[in-house]
Amino acid sequence: MRAAEHNQALREATRQSIEASAVRVFARHGFAASSIRHIAEDAGLSVGSIYRHYASKEALFDELLAQASTGLAAAAEELAGDGDPLKLARGFTRDVLSDFARGGTAAEFYLVVNQGFLTDTPAGTAARLALAQRSLWEAFADLVRRGQATGRFAAGDPAQLTACYFAMLSGLANMRLVVQDALNDAGVDVVLRLLTTEGRP
Repeated sequence: MRAAEHNQALREATRQSIEASAVRVFARHGFAASSIRHIAEDAGLSVGSIYRHYASKEALFDELLAQASTGLAAAAEELAGDGDPLKLARGFTRDVLSDFARGGTAAEFYLVVNQGFLTDTPAGTAARLALAQRSLWEAFADLVRRGQATGRFAAGDPAQLTACYFAMLSGLANMRLVVQDALNDAGVDVVLRLLTTEGRP
């Protein structure tokens, strides 16, 4: 590997380490109570190293939320695609729960995104997140609507069912942070029981 490529790889690895630490720190302490020093300590880096990659705590937070917006939009596009509604819902749910169960930063990242709605830092962040989240929720509600037409999804207002579904995922993310390894994969079928007719009398 040439020197320039090696240096670029090191920079990218450092950025990933900083972002992973930032997710942990923001999730556990909140945006307001967190500092660049806290993030540097978690990452095992100097404060100066953080500032070489991010101009401020706000810039780092904004980068994480920009990634979240991109991820939400990609998930919405996938859910809106052709395919069996139940298979799509099951795949999406399995991916989320698997991320939570692996013990990585997925559950913490989920909580950091929720903070983005509350802090609106920088200004406009909450609106950007809301737009991306709305596209995901609308895609999922349409998935529920299509599933109801096949008789494999439970009756009810698709928007309300969607809200309850994502509230359940949010609750599991919070539980993962609190009880950590004591919480395993909650089970796709358990979560989907809210939406589907499978296993119902």
